[in-house]
Amino acid sequence: MNKRILLIEDNEQNRYLVTYLLQARGWEVSHAVDGAAGLAMADEIDPALILLDIQLPGMDGYAVARALRENTKLDGIPVVAVTSYAMAGDRERCIESGCDGYLEKPIDPQTFAAQVEQFVRTQ
Repeated sequence: MNKRILLIEDNEQNRYLVTYLLQARGWEVSHAVDGAAGLAMADEIDPALILLDIQLPGMDGYAVARALRENTKLDGIPVVAVTSYAMAGDRERCIESGCDGYLEKPIDPQTFAAQVEQFVRTQ
C-alpha cells in the first residue's frame, strides 16, 4: 500500500504537528511550503493523499486544488483541504475547487490521523 502523503502547508508548526501525528501511524509525509512546490512534488512522489492548506502565500489553496485536478497523472488521488476557513460556504468552495474533503483547523490531535485515513480508504 502507498503510504506517502503530501502536505502543502506554509506554517511550520502545523507541518510539524501533522507530520508527527501521521508518522506515528506509519505514514511517510513530504512537505511543500507553497502551491508551486506542492504541484511539482505531487507530480514527483505519487502520493496516496494530498493535504492542502487553503491560506497559502502566492497561489491560494483553491488555485492549487484546481491545478492538481488538471493533472491527469493525479486522477484518483484524494485532495483534502485542512484549513481555518470555517465560514458558511468555505467547505463548498473547497469542494468546488476540486477537494474531496475538508478538515477544520485547529486539528484535533486525538482524531486527525483517523480522519485523514478515511479519505485514503474510501478511494
